[in-house]
Amino acid sequence: MQIAKRMDNVQRSYIREILKVTARPDIISFAGGLPHPDSFPVQGVAEAAAAVLAESGSEALQYSTTEGYLPLREWISARYARQGIEVSPDEILITTGSQQALDLVAKTTIDRGAPVVIERPGYLGAIQCFSFYGAQFRTVDLTPLGVDVEALRREAKGARLFYAVPSFQNPSGITYDEPTRREVAAIMAETGCMLVEDNPYGELRFMGTPVAPIRKWAESPSVLLGSFSKVVSPGLRIGWACAPAELMRHMVTAKQASDLHTPMFTQRLLHRFLVDNDVDEHIASIRKRYGAQRQCMMDAIRKHFPECVTVTEPEGGMFLWCGLPEGVTSEHLFHKAIERKVAFVPGCPFYVDGTDTGFRLNFSNASQDDIVEGIARLGACLTEELAR
Repeated sequence: MQIAKRMDNVQRSYIREILKVTARPDIISFAGGLPHPDSFPVQGVAEAAAAVLAESGSEALQYSTTEGYLPLREWISARYARQGIEVSPDEILITTGSQQALDLVAKTTIDRGAPVVIERPGYLGAIQCFSFYGAQFRTVDLTPLGVDVEALRREAKGARLFYAVPSFQNPSGITYDEPTRREVAAIMAETGCMLVEDNPYGELRFMGTPVAPIRKWAESPSVLLGSFSKVVSPGLRIGWACAPAELMRHMVTAKQASDLHTPMFTQRLLHRFLVDNDVDEHIASIRKRYGAQRQCMMDAIRKHFPECVTVTEPEGGMFLWCGLPEGVTSEHLFHKAIERKVAFVPGCPFYVDGTDTGFRLNFSNASQDDIVEGIARLGACLTEELAR
């Protein structure tokens, strides 16, 4: 059997593999990027499904257009308008999760060897996706206020695109402030580099001041990605891409070759749920839950982690990042933690050069009791490693 050469540089998803290890019920896991199951609107979704089948079952179960269900695209467009961002429904492509949206962007814009700028540390799913198409990575460090704009100005010259998660970044939890967002928009216009702005966590702010996506200040064509996975359900697998007309045309063609269209039943079901329920109230309940879980984890970290371990303090989202002192690697720490039945994601897969100076913790999926116990176990591992 012959395997395509393009697979040579693509690694299996590190997190998916770790989740196999952490699937045991006795493991307290901070590894996955999973929403809390109690946040899923099961009853509302069930009612929406019944209504769709009763009122438009034949249409919902039929093939449909690649672009996606128009009323759903109109709902997304109206949601952006509330943030002062004009996005026509014609600029929106409904995708099978935002990961497919990212794949379609990469498939239509990245040639082998094309320079691509990413954050450091960066989203593992983007690294894996861009690697598949042979991207040549350039990295820019993050500061507490967002990307290092001077580094971005240098690296963006001649690059095909800059992929960023400006709100509650995965894996760091860092959020770009408004001045940084405005500067990023200006740099993209100056350099001709296309911004690909991923915003899966933007609705999950539980403290601080809201700030609009960079798209609001964009002076050049950009792509904005979104998802319902974090605010409704990841199991529905519905995301979207907002893209300029020329790129949209090619992305639609690429999607047709991939899966024809995102399942129409789930699109109609989701739209019915969105119009029949108070979505803002639902999202507010998620924010309240995650805010409490984040605070619980921060309190436990302050109590149990050695002072030399640095920690980001996210104002939203699902993750925080722990920086390790020199001489301690997250890969070694991970195996020690598993022995104590607690798990996290080591830092190395978030870097294209294999750097290992920290690790990611997820606070959205565990109960507060598990957070307290798991952080205590992890703190004991850290203390033990530092004493070696």
